[in-house]
Amino acid sequence: MRSRRATTAASVIGAVLITVAAAGCSGGGGADAGDSGDGQITLTITTFGTMGVDANYEKYMEENPNIKIEATNLEGGGAARDDAYAKIAANTGLSDIVAIEEGWLGTIPSDAFVDLRDHGIEDVKDDWLDWKYKQGTDSEGRVIGAGLDIGPQGICYRGDLFAAAGLPSERTEVAEYLGGEDATWDRFYEVGQEYVDASGAAFWHSPRFFWNSFVNQQEEGYYKKDGETLNIEGNDVLKEHYIELVDAEMSGLGAGLPGWDVGPEAKEGDFAVYMCPSWMLGIVQGYYDEGTTDSGWDFADVLPGGSANWGGAFLGVSESSEHQEEAAKLALWLAAPEQQAASFELAGPYPSTLEGQELVADSANAFFNDAPVGEIFAARSEGVIAQVKGPEDSNIQDNVFGPTLDRVSQGEITSGEEAWDEALKTLDQVVR
Repeated sequence: MRSRRATTAASVIGAVLITVAAAGCSGGGGADAGDSGDGQITLTITTFGTMGVDANYEKYMEENPNIKIEATNLEGGGAARDDAYAKIAANTGLSDIVAIEEGWLGTIPSDAFVDLRDHGIEDVKDDWLDWKYKQGTDSEGRVIGAGLDIGPQGICYRGDLFAAAGLPSERTEVAEYLGGEDATWDRFYEVGQEYVDASGAAFWHSPRFFWNSFVNQQEEGYYKKDGETLNIEGNDVLKEHYIELVDAEMSGLGAGLPGWDVGPEAKEGDFAVYMCPSWMLGIVQGYYDEGTTDSGWDFADVLPGGSANWGGAFLGVSESSEHQEEAAKLALWLAAPEQQAASFELAGPYPSTLEGQELVADSANAFFNDAPVGEIFAARSEGVIAQVKGPEDSNIQDNVFGPTLDRVSQGEITSGEEAWDEALKTLDQVVR
C-alpha cells in the first residue's frame, strides 16, 4: 500500500473503527484486550487505506469460532505510521496485528514485533517473492512482517476524455501511443501537452504521484543501497527530473489539486490520468458510488520510464499482544495466497505471493472498463527493482518533496531550480 496516503497525525482522530464482531474489550492489545469471558479471544488489527484484508475477516471467524476480530482501518499509510509511532512512544500498546507500510518498515522499532519465525513463517517462505520476504526481515534476521501486496504500476486514464481530445482511447492503443515498453517521461509530457492543447483541461491532478514513481524506478532512491546514506543532495538524476516535472506542471499539465481526496474533480473530468500502483485502483474506484461501471476510467499496461513498485504492506504481530500465537496464526492466514487473491478482487492490492498472483491472473475490473488487471499487473511486475528503503523514506516522500510540489501547483514556487532548493531546505528541517 505504500505512502498509501500522506496524512498527518490529526488523521488518526478521524480513523474509521470497524467492529467486525461485538467484543467486550478495548481496541488495543494491552491488558484489557483478549478473553471475552465466554472462551472466545478477541484479536485487534489495525490496517489502512484500501488494503482489502477485510474481505477475509468473516471467513476466518466462521472457521475459527473461538476468535472475534476487532478491526480499525486508518485513512492511509501516513496516519498508520503516526498511530504506530505514537503508541510505541507512549507504551500504550499496539493492536495485536498491525499493518506496516514498506516506506516506514525500516524505521519502526523491530523489537515492537514478534519474530514470525517462531510461528512457522519459514515453513511457507517460498510462497512469497524473494525480495518481498527479505523486506519483512530486520537486520538481525528476525522476520517481523508477513508480506501482503506489492505495488506494480500502470496508468489509469479517462478513455472518454482521451477520445474527446482526439487521442487514442483503447487501452492497448494508449499504451503504444505512450511508447509501450519504450515509454519515456518526455513522451508522457508530450502526450500530456497534446491533451491540454486539445481539451483545455489539465492532464493530471497533481505531480506528486509521478515524482514518487520516478524515484521508485531508480536503482537507488532517497537512500543508497546501504539503507542509511541519503541519496538526494548532489543527485543530478533526481534533480533533473524534478525540474522537468515542475516545468511540465507549470506549463498547464496539472490541475493544481492536492494528491488525495479529489473525487469530485475526478467525476467532473478536471483531469484525465492517475498514476496507479495496484492498490490505487481501490482509491480511484472509491471516489464513485458502489457499483459504478460507467465512469470512463480505464487502465493501461504502460509506465513512462519502465517498471516500478510503489508501496506494499506487511502484517506484524505486536510484542504487547496477550495472544501472540493466535495473532500470528491470523496474520499468516491473512497473508496466504488465497486471502491475498480475495483482497485483490475486493480492492486491487496485487498479491506478493506467487500462487496469489496465479489465482488472480484472469481477473478483470468492471469499474476500469473490464480491464484485465490480473494480466496487466503481472506484466507491470516484470523488471521491478526491489529498492532499499531507508528509515525516513516515507517521511521524505510525504513531508519533503510532496509539499514542495504542492506549492508549485498552487503557484507559490515558479521555477524548477527554486523547487529543488526549497525541497532541500525542507529536507534539512524534516530529516536532519
